Amino acid sequence: MDRRKFFAVSLAGAAGSLLVAKPVLAGSGNALKTSLAGGIYYTKENPGRWAAKAGGHAPLVESQKGMVMVTTPHEMNEYEHYIIKHTLLDANMNVLGETLFDPMKDKAAVSQYEIKDYRGVAYALSMCNLHDCWVTEFTV
Repeated sequence: MDRRKFFAVSLAGAAGSLLVAKPVLAGSGNALKTSLAGGIYYTKENPGRWAAKAGGHAPLVESQKGMVMVTTPHEMNEYEHYIIKHTLLDANMNVLGETLFDPMKDKAAVSQYEIKDYRGVAYALSMCNLHDCWVTEFTV
């Protein structure tokens, strides 16, 4: 296959995956939880291959009066093993907030978000550099 055809086919495949991904993830709020847990991402209830890691990787969420605090009880061992970031998503997978961590400065993976205008199901994501993405569903 020549280079131009290869790039055209690759671009078409990438575009197609974006079109297919949105309907799977968006919508009911339960689509994320039921279709991908334990394989693409992990939860405390569906830890998949990381069953022994659930306690330190699944984000803990506190929600009160438009404020959400996300904590991942995980070590921040410099760049060897740490939580990269937290992301907060609404039921339609829109980003409500995101925090990147610097394991050389941050002693704990704790983030806060003000989301006064949102009510309903939401998701807190915690990304570990070694043990993938962990999700906790909660209601605001």
